Order: sequence, then structure tokens, then C-alpha cells
Amino acid sequence: MKLTTTLTEIARAAEEKEAENLAFRSYLQSQNSDDIDELVQELDTLITPQIDCTSCGNCCRNLMINVTEDEVTVLATHLNTTNTELKEKYIETGSSNDMMIINTIPCHFLHESRCTIYEHRFAGCREFPALHLPKFNKRLFTTFTHYSTCLIIYNVVEEMKKRVSFHV
Repeated sequence: MKLTTTLTEIARAAEEKEAENLAFRSYLQSQNSDDIDELVQELDTLITPQIDCTSCGNCCRNLMINVTEDEVTVLATHLNTTNTELKEKYIETGSSNDMMIINTIPCHFLHESRCTIYEHRFAGCREFPALHLPKFNKRLFTTFTHYSTCLIIYNVVEEMKKRVSFHV
């Protein structure tokens, strides 16, 4: 399997394949969720080790990351600051105070395509692109939103199309 490994290539291809991907999303929604999960997880296992996410960092330039109170505590401890100071500097809180997100895109903690808090990064960062998780069909919008910016998602989706013989 030949992988596409440059961000400019996948960005260009995403524009060219916009209608095709919309049709593929519809196709996936009509398929058995367990079968799709099995295929996605198999491809994730094959493709992810071939792409060095830590040298890319493109997700850190594009993702909105949810943060939990526990994650704030862990990071505040690591950065030798208080939860309050960390929140004031890096976190935006929703109107109900129960939702928190990193307050800038790209992420504050991205430096030269590398995460400066990698060992203490948030769950949303650890899980992305979440292809190893069940219920892929429930995340189609998010997955295809990042199709043009994530080498792993792009390659998994393109290989899925081949495996299921998808044609528009």
C-alpha cells in the first residue's frame, strides 16, 4: 500500500474529491457499523505506524481541544502553576463553566511542529484521529473535516474506498 505523505498533496486531493467524499460518507452511513469499525481499525493499525505524527503537528494547528478539570490539574502541576493561572492563560470556559477548551488554534503548546507538553497532553490530543475507537460511523463529520489536514485520516479513508470497491 502506497501512502500519501505530504500535507500539500492531501489538501489538493481533498478539494478534488469533495463530492466523492460526500458520497462516501453517505455510503458509510448505510453500512454495518461493526464491519466499518473492523475495517477502520485494521487500516489504522497498518497505516498509523508508517506516519510520524510527532514531526507533523498539523492537528495541533487545526483542532479545537476539549479539556477536563483533571487535565488542567495535571498540566498545572507539570507547568508549576495553579489551575486558576493555567485556565486564565490557556483555557476558555463555556457559559455553564462545565465545558473547557484550549483558547487558541493553533495550540499554545505547539513549537516547531512538536508538542511541548507531549507527555501531559490532553485526551483529545492523545486519541486523535480516534480511528482506533468504536463507532466510527458516529464520527464521520469530524473525520471528514480533518481529511484534508491529517495524513492518517486521508490514507485510511482512501484505502477504505479501495477495500470496499467504492466508486462514484
